[in-house]
Amino acid sequence: MKNEISINGRKIGPNHPPYIIAELSANHNGDINRAFQIMEEAKKAGADAIKLQTYTHETITMDCDSEEFQIHGGLWDGQTLYELYKGAHMPWEWHKPLFEKARELGITIFSSPFDFSAVELLEELDAPAYKIASFEVVDLPLIKRVAQTGKPMIISTGMANQEEIAEAIKTAKDSGCQELVVLHCVSGYPAPADQYNLKTIADIAERFDVLSGLSDHTIDNATAVTSIALGACLIEKHVTMDRNGGGADDSFSLEPLELQALCKDTKTAWQALGKVNYERTEAEKGNVKFRRSLYVVKDVAEGEVFTPENVRSIRPGFGLAPKFYDEVIGRKACVDVKAGSALRFEYID
Repeated sequence: MKNEISINGRKIGPNHPPYIIAELSANHNGDINRAFQIMEEAKKAGADAIKLQTYTHETITMDCDSEEFQIHGGLWDGQTLYELYKGAHMPWEWHKPLFEKARELGITIFSSPFDFSAVELLEELDAPAYKIASFEVVDLPLIKRVAQTGKPMIISTGMANQEEIAEAIKTAKDSGCQELVVLHCVSGYPAPADQYNLKTIADIAERFDVLSGLSDHTIDNATAVTSIALGACLIEKHVTMDRNGGGADDSFSLEPLELQALCKDTKTAWQALGKVNYERTEAEKGNVKFRRSLYVVKDVAEGEVFTPENVRSIRPGFGLAPKFYDEVIGRKACVDVKAGSALRFEYID
């Protein structure tokens, strides 16, 4: 396994800070200025990338109101797929100004394509990477086409079983993808944290010999921060200006201050992992003197016996280590020792 990949010059892997993707998705709510605003907030919060979704209602489904195309229950209850995606899609003519805005802000931008025509559009815009959404992980021809661009690829695995994940990874690698991150994901909107099974992140990395990360649809940051300890090197979260904005994805998205906290806290979690270490750290060195040690707590005259009444284990730590207590008690002082003296072997007969 490659232990790192690179998107737009930013290295991603266990030896680098977590890569944070702010998923804009449908949270533009039909207004390109709202999309620009989300991008600005993502940059301000410290996200590494903004991600779009490139499809239209015509490319992702068809205009049909038969039962199979109806949505029952959940956030989008009562709509047909065509109606949902007609309102949610990112107009293709927005892509160029959005890419230009990202360059102006200095934030990486790429997208999830949902068919070959989306890949063509994104190639024209020189997208630096591609994301395969969970619902498309079974679309092996799409994965093959994306792999043929030679760009880094991120694959989400929501709903996919082990065999389907293996097929997607094999297709990507066989078709030329050399830089791949596979994201553990639960495709619920929102997804309950207790169904996330984060231990799968480390298993994906080991089982499939890939870098692994997390696509997180929970409504806070606890799951994402925890995932860092299990090896996630990339986190993707939906981002909005207002969770109550009424858009298709707003209700399970992070608001700007929450995104800022995610960027900060995942980096802190990564830094805290460090390495296996039993040595004293720099932060501890100044405090060694406050550990316990053996002190004379009553004056002891030369020839007098050290007893529990005149020797105690107390702070600070300038005397003999407490492990010598039993060795000291019952022996005689070879000099006068004043109360408050750190006990030393040279005071003992």
